[in-house]
Amino acid sequence: MPATILVGGFFGDEGKGKIVAYLSKHDSPEIVARGGVGPNAGHTIVIEGKKYGLRMVPSGFVCESARLYIGAGVLVDPGVLREEIRSLKLQGRVGVDRRCSIIEAEHIEADRKDRHLSDKIGSTGTGCGYANAARVLRKARQAKDVKELEELQLLCDVPQEINDALDREKGVLIEGTQGFGISLLYGTYPFVTSKDTTASQMALDVGIGPTRVDDVIVVFKSFPTRVGEGPFDTQMTEEKANELHIEEYGTVTGRKRRIGEWDGKMAAYSAMINGATMIALSGLDRLDPACRGAKEYDELSKTVKEFVAKVEHDTRVPVKLISTGPEISEIVDLRDEE
Repeated sequence: MPATILVGGFFGDEGKGKIVAYLSKHDSPEIVARGGVGPNAGHTIVIEGKKYGLRMVPSGFVCESARLYIGAGVLVDPGVLREEIRSLKLQGRVGVDRRCSIIEAEHIEADRKDRHLSDKIGSTGTGCGYANAARVLRKARQAKDVKELEELQLLCDVPQEINDALDREKGVLIEGTQGFGISLLYGTYPFVTSKDTTASQMALDVGIGPTRVDDVIVVFKSFPTRVGEGPFDTQMTEEKANELHIEEYGTVTGRKRRIGEWDGKMAAYSAMINGATMIALSGLDRLDPACRGAKEYDELSKTVKEFVAKVEHDTRVPVKLISTGPEISEIVDLRDEE
């Protein structure tokens, strides 16, 4: 896996963190780098029953040999980052690009007071929109200006580090955040996040050109979910979601997620714009609880196999990773299959 980008295909919460953690553990990349917006996106992973909620550090921390980078396009909240490094004991493994913009207290305060963002759009209140606006207006402070980050020896040139690794033919995994449906450019505007969320943006965020990308993995959930406001064409009623025993909450905000049916049209468009070379599917244990924990294709039920075939038909992209539960070990990996 020389250079692989992983992004969300729906509205976020697709299970990207679990897939990144699995790939990191299984493939042992030299670098796992995070692109995306900032700490408004949470990735949850479960390892041997223990749950980790991450907002800044890449989910690939589970690979103990991997260097963990935060690309120049990512907004950094120094307090959130410091706490994650401390709690996960990641000192010496994390690098922050010197050009990252910093989320200031004033950005968070303005975000939370903005009724348009909080009430209408459903902002997470983490200050990301205002911090990105400051960057556009050339008023932002950068990571290189934060003494604390320098003292923690976190500052580096992420593009140089990644491209050097690729020159040595080492594996690099790039972790996207949010999902296609809330991209500033391609999502359900104005109910979107404050920047693009596609694979092209993730490459830009960490500083690699398009010719250096080998694979793009788009993660879809069998039952798409959406947190906050905005159009959701396949949203089911709360009663139906309850009948299916599906109830989820956002990693960052704790808000209840809206549940929907599979959206083949959106999936196809998302796969097209992201340039997907393979698809990862999550939540198959929700589609058929009997498949919970399956690790081989033959262990999957007819219902799940038919759903996988439908996804491949809708997107015209092969499904290569099938998540059958929240644990990083609960996965069917078909990448070596012809």
